[in-house]
Amino acid sequence: TERVQAGLERIAESRQAENTETLAARLPYFCAGCPHNTSTKLPEGSQAASGIGCHVMAGGMDRETGGYAQMGGEGVPHVVASKFNGGKHLFQNLGEGTWYHSGSLAIRQAVAAGTNITYKILYNDAVAMTGGQHNEGDLDAYRIVEELKAMGVKNLAVVYDQKEDVDLSRFKGVEIHERAEMPNVQKAYRKHKGVSAIIYIQT
Repeated sequence: TERVQAGLERIAESRQAENTETLAARLPYFCAGCPHNTSTKLPEGSQAASGIGCHVMAGGMDRETGGYAQMGGEGVPHVVASKFNGGKHLFQNLGEGTWYHSGSLAIRQAVAAGTNITYKILYNDAVAMTGGQHNEGDLDAYRIVEELKAMGVKNLAVVYDQKEDVDLSRFKGVEIHERAEMPNVQKAYRKHKGVSAIIYIQT
């Protein structure tokens, strides 16, 4: 109506009078020392998707990271899209906090559908998006690996920062790599058929 239009025009005029920029000039970015600085980087020619969590910011960076899904739906859009794009591979970022309450369900669906996808599961031992509190249920990287194996994920790699207190002997039948090897691990894993997973440990 005319009254609504007039009101919108008054709001627009008041904003102009403030002499402020319409959009923020600075894009959000990961905190200094954040594990996502390493874990969301991709080898050239790869693509990734984000979800609900700090890693969604990779979509605004030069990291070939696209759309996202709701918690518990990470990778589900690709499960559908892969039926129409020739089964292309995708990396899907997922935090261990989301894994614990719903993200593991999405992985089960991807396994059932035979989707070519590699889940990059960040284990940082914190729910960083909401204040850095300890994750629920005493979840650890060892349990994540065992649960992935139980789901039928055959190709699994653990990538860890050397400063972490990690008992490598507890990762039975799993590839182990140091942080510097992450680019090469991803290059190898994008060639795997079906669901694979890289558990990236950096607290």
